Amino acid sequence: MNGKSRRALGDPHGLTKFGVNLTEMEPGAVSALRHWHSAEDEFIYIIDGTPTLVTDSGEEVLQPGMCACFPANSGDAHRLENKSDAIVRFLEVGNRSKSEKVHYPDDDMIMEKPADGTRSFRHFDGTSY
Repeated sequence: MNGKSRRALGDPHGLTKFGVNLTEMEPGAVSALRHWHSAEDEFIYIIDGTPTLVTDSGEEVLQPGMCACFPANSGDAHRLENKSDAIVRFLEVGNRSKSEKVHYPDDDMIMEKPADGTRSFRHFDGTSY
């Protein structure tokens, strides 16, 4: 995704059970394709800026100090969009499951990662992406 940078904060210190990232988004950038995880919880905490959280329920502008949580297997696809004219900074925290399935409802795509760590992408009908 253009206009976004991510710095791993936990990996350099040996964290292996969950990931912690500091993410910055330039004006006009998005955090990811809208998605939801089958096996991994996600948590975000807004440090600077006013990103727009886009979920199945609609849009909500977040302020510094606010957080959002996305429980595993909720089925609620989400992403952040920077519709403002300032940089957005936020922390991302999530567990690291050995196997995972990520659903991208707006893009007819599922990413599957079995325990061996390989990744494959397919359409909802099962054909390869």
